[in-house]
Amino acid sequence: MLFNKSRAATLGCFCLLLLALNVTAQKTDTLKKSKDTLKTSADTAHKAAVQPLVTTRVTGHVLDAATGKPLSYVNVNFTGTSTGANTDSLGKFDLIAEGSFTSVTFSHMGYQSIVKSIKPGQENALNVSLRGSQTQLKGVTITSAKKEKYRNKGNPAVSLIQQIINHKDENRMESAAYLQYNQYERIGLSFFNLPQKFINGKFFSKYKFMLDTTANIDGQKQTLLPVLLSEKLSDIYHRKEPSKDIQVLTAQKQINIIKFIDTAGLDVYLNRLYGNNLDIYSNNVFIIASQFLSPIADHSPNYYKFFIADTINTPAGKQVEVMFTPRTKGDLLFEGKLVVTLDGHYAVTACEMNVNKEININFMRSLKIRLDFVQQPGGRYYLTKSDVKADFGLSKKKGWGVIGQRTVSYTGYKLNTPQPEEFYKGKDLQIAPNVNRADTAFWAAHRTDTLSRQQSQVYSNVNKLGQMASFKRTMWIASTLTSGYADFGWVQVGPIGQFFSFNSQEGLRFEGGARTTPKLDSMFYMEGYGAIGTKDKKIKLDAIAYLSLNKVAPYRFPNDYFKISFLYDVDVPGHTFSISNRQAAFSSFQTGKTNYWLYSGIFKLEYVKDFENHLSYRVTLKTWNQAPAAQLVYQFNDGVNKVVHDLTTSELDVHLRYAPHEQIIQGSQDRHTIYSKYPIFDLQVNRGFKSFLYGSYAFTDLGLNIYKRFYFSQLGYADVTVIGGYVQGKVPFPLLNISPANQSLAYDRDGYNRMNYLEFVSDHYVGLNFTQSFNGFFLNKIPLIEHLKWREYLSGKILYGGLRDENNPAITKGLYRFPPATNGAYGTYALGSTPYIEAGAGVGNIFKFLRVDLIRRFNYLDHPGASRYGIKFSFSPDF
Repeated sequence: MLFNKSRAATLGCFCLLLLALNVTAQKTDTLKKSKDTLKTSADTAHKAAVQPLVTTRVTGHVLDAATGKPLSYVNVNFTGTSTGANTDSLGKFDLIAEGSFTSVTFSHMGYQSIVKSIKPGQENALNVSLRGSQTQLKGVTITSAKKEKYRNKGNPAVSLIQQIINHKDENRMESAAYLQYNQYERIGLSFFNLPQKFINGKFFSKYKFMLDTTANIDGQKQTLLPVLLSEKLSDIYHRKEPSKDIQVLTAQKQINIIKFIDTAGLDVYLNRLYGNNLDIYSNNVFIIASQFLSPIADHSPNYYKFFIADTINTPAGKQVEVMFTPRTKGDLLFEGKLVVTLDGHYAVTACEMNVNKEININFMRSLKIRLDFVQQPGGRYYLTKSDVKADFGLSKKKGWGVIGQRTVSYTGYKLNTPQPEEFYKGKDLQIAPNVNRADTAFWAAHRTDTLSRQQSQVYSNVNKLGQMASFKRTMWIASTLTSGYADFGWVQVGPIGQFFSFNSQEGLRFEGGARTTPKLDSMFYMEGYGAIGTKDKKIKLDAIAYLSLNKVAPYRFPNDYFKISFLYDVDVPGHTFSISNRQAAFSSFQTGKTNYWLYSGIFKLEYVKDFENHLSYRVTLKTWNQAPAAQLVYQFNDGVNKVVHDLTTSELDVHLRYAPHEQIIQGSQDRHTIYSKYPIFDLQVNRGFKSFLYGSYAFTDLGLNIYKRFYFSQLGYADVTVIGGYVQGKVPFPLLNISPANQSLAYDRDGYNRMNYLEFVSDHYVGLNFTQSFNGFFLNKIPLIEHLKWREYLSGKILYGGLRDENNPAITKGLYRFPPATNGAYGTYALGSTPYIEAGAGVGNIFKFLRVDLIRRFNYLDHPGASRYGIKFSFSPDF
């Protein structure tokens, strides 16, 4: 069987971890500078790569001189350079680089550094023992007849931490007016804990050459299956005032065997997951999709316990090792140790951080962070290397797992060497020409952190794997299951998740669709679907054609295309552009009755343009014919109550969107924003024309939506959305703002979860949606509940608006009557002077993916069908 349970478990494990980020980002900025500026380090590196160089290699073990046990995470560097490696959990290391090096330096937190001579241009084997510093302690132990209570007052460790906090501004790299440096980044991802039944099975036997059998994880020998390896070289430029940071990507190389995942989005996802910018001097450190409070944050003594653990004598002077641990184990806090100078500057020279097993993070089994700093001319200590290891699994103790490591080394620091002013007007991310460098010689000469023997084989192994027919078939199945489309080369069939659904108007709905791919043509694309319901027996269809000016598929970033389309389908009323583009009408499970439906025939001619700074616009010429169905009736409020069979509008729509610093994951159907601290602005302007293309009314509809996420460290985060809109002109209720209700059982972050469909209309409104996620801050402190790792949510939604007399059918003639509350229908009402209010309290992370919200509606309870309380569900695997 091609796709058995073991392979399904592998796919499920990894895909669930990918879903947990709630979806992350890509930037595709290109470098546009003068030819003089484009003399990047990549060009220089290429020239050096073609020159003959000798190779020096050093292998061996590092042990503790006192205990004889292996030492992990020991820094092993060619003396006087930043080229180095770390020992693994068995104390082994393998350091290799092009060049004639004569000595190697071994350094580790809490141990005396030593230098060993080697033979240049040869292979060397060294077994090294490191001695602890003079007063090294193995740990902090409190012994007393009565347990002593921890206090900040009078604690020398807290006094030292306060000195570090007071000197943060002078010690952080960004304090320099101008700063530039070179950055080498490597990310690796592998499966581990592979069952022997799977490894020795018939299916995997042909792929055994991919395995790494030398790995050691948490002291246990493991067999790894590498799935991704990425390397990048960049030049980083920082200007303090006005603030500007520019990254120039000069070279990159990447392989990825999980080809059903968007590689560019996965790269951004992993950078975010494993700490894209680990700044110990910041109040908060963002890693594993969460915001951790730094041990040297301004208010860290309120959340951490600190202990003096060691005094270390170094050539640069005496330093102190400080241990820290959370006051409350379940909070998003680190535990570990850091080394600090005692020269009056209180700079951090090294830091090790991990998390305890009680922390409320799903799927994560372990996390290890190591930061090393080196003293620069002038005395400041700047980051020279960061190393993050984390492994994940559906179970925290056993079964399949995913382990990743992100290593970044920093070299070539230059202080106060400004670039020309014009340079700082460039993009934040710039990409040099010919950035993809596959040649081995180039990377051997210019990576500043060497690959292990097994890592160096991954590139050739994956190239071999990609040529195997059986692997291609397996990836096709995986891609179909994860993307929703079955790829047949020129055409993709799907989305498979919409083949079957149910609603009260159509009954059982059958739908089938397809789209073309760039393999057919890179400029012209087509897509569409056909559907039919067993109850209404009407055929629905959607036909779309694209002309891509930048030869990018319309579901990829950046868009630059013309689009012509025709849609005929059924939906619930909800003519709103500031909250959601379309109601979720086809959810098969509803609360209450859904008696209002309409059949829409929509013809569109559109132009869509995305800029690389994530400013985008969409211009649409649209004709929309809508015919009411079920108990929805369009009826004039004149003396004869004339029934209107259908309503046609002709509109020119302009949609502007700006998402500064946006990062995205590009799916097969949509692209998803990785939520961050930056706001997202949406502005929609629709102008309706009377008598043009059979348009019945002239009007202007304005809608504004501003979204922002606020981070509160240990208290989680808050999502805030401000909305507003105004309809100018005399129009019937289908063209007013119809407040987006949600009668499905699923929780809708942007909809009103206790409001009935078509319950409220308005021609002017403002609203506020608020959701606070506490990340388990309170539940983690309740006995018997804390071990469940539940998370608490609070939400509130307020909508205030009204209806002018000219659009109120109770006052002005020539309008449609509001649907009455008869025959089981709930009726439609003008949003009055009292704002609609609902609020909720929820518990999430139930079984790691389920969230349940209790929603309360506070007013307009006299409306038919209105209920005060309701339960909503949502499913979102989250870290």
